[in-house]
Amino acid sequence: MSHTRNPGGPAGAAAGRIVIISASVGAGHDGAAGQLARGLAAHGLTVDRHDFLDLLPLRLGRAVRGGYHRLLTHAPWAYQRIYAATERDGTGRLTEAVLRTARRRTLAVLPPDTRAVVATYPLAGQVLGALRRTGRLTVPVLTYLTDFSVHATWVADGVDTHLAAHPIPAAQAEAHGAARVEVTGPVVDPRFTRATPALRAAARARFGLPADAPLALLVAGSWGVGPIERAATEIRDRGAAVPVVVCGRNRALADRLRAHGVPYAFGWVDDMPALMHAADVLVQNAGGLTSLEAFAAGLPVASYGCIPGHGRTNAAALDAAGLAVWIRSPDDLRPVLAELLHGPRGRRQRAAGRALFTGDTAREAGGHGRFARRAAPVAGPVGAVLDAATRPVLAPVPASAATRPVRAARRRPQTRTALALAAVLAAAVLAGPEAAETTVARSGFHLLYAFVR
Repeated sequence: MSHTRNPGGPAGAAAGRIVIISASVGAGHDGAAGQLARGLAAHGLTVDRHDFLDLLPLRLGRAVRGGYHRLLTHAPWAYQRIYAATERDGTGRLTEAVLRTARRRTLAVLPPDTRAVVATYPLAGQVLGALRRTGRLTVPVLTYLTDFSVHATWVADGVDTHLAAHPIPAAQAEAHGAARVEVTGPVVDPRFTRATPALRAAARARFGLPADAPLALLVAGSWGVGPIERAATEIRDRGAAVPVVVCGRNRALADRLRAHGVPYAFGWVDDMPALMHAADVLVQNAGGLTSLEAFAAGLPVASYGCIPGHGRTNAAALDAAGLAVWIRSPDDLRPVLAELLHGPRGRRQRAAGRALFTGDTAREAGGHGRFARRAAPVAGPVGAVLDAATRPVLAPVPASAATRPVRAARRRPQTRTALALAAVLAAAVLAGPEAAETTVARSGFHLLYAFVR
């Protein structure tokens, strides 16, 4: 758990505590949680952050994290099948049974002075929504959608408000049954700004990059997954741009790239705003937080070599929004990147990216304009959470047979359910493709997708 406090918040700020529950599955969920925490603390609130994986019993969080990594690295085909099988229906019975084992621990980390709870991870929203729906949680629950496309697991009954960066994910959340959806725009680090010529030159010198060549920044996430090596060499070989690759914590990928003639390959980069100042275009493969940061930095964005599941659906949604063109063929790399660097397509995408942060999203979104933003003293997701935190707290709902705390006698079936999850994960991602095929084909679709995403 982490705490963020700022006793010197602005006059009139609402006192109290906000709890944010994310998950250390990649960096996007935690990244959004961190920016929300900093923004809320600036308004005088105390913010607690928790990792949902730590709220699972029997150290299942570690298995989930490792299983997701192994699926994307060694069995991407299985992840795609799992994603597609659960895209419409969301969680199944087995997943819901496992989630029940996290409810007690989730309630235990919510102090009495909590004014609102925010989920930046879909299963955290499922648990919080269930607690809210059954009356065991009496403060507002909000889910901030970190993906640009909305899988069914993101939407949970009982959640007061789902927050979306753009009308397209808002419409998808509504289609999945979200009761209230608000377009708030994204939340990103304020250091992501448009580069001046001086900033650009200084950033290129700092990272040892060519002073004048067009630079395509490729970001492979914190784990360095996806066909990033192929994408970098194809961009280089077609003369589209000079590839600059961020490999996250995948040092082996950076070593391979340098060995294959891609000299500008970095591991984990702490100062991504500066690296974006050096770049001319972003080429991404997952459609998460990095894309939003690029929009804030004024970069045109292309999707290429996307990872399965959410990587592909995010690419489709970003393309439909006019924010990031989805390049599907290596033959299109050079002409499309040239358009982004020098042509009207690049100018249109930059304008659409700016609109995310200026309140003009509804105008830019065509037929999805019904999700126009509300007027508020504080803009963005931070403003939406502040608004929820200042609402009157609802009186507790008397416990009924359905909402009464779980007794010790019921812990045994919960333990069996948790062990079942561990067995499914182990069979699918540790025992190899053959076991994964069996798991996916027979009973693991909902359980595996829900927990690895």
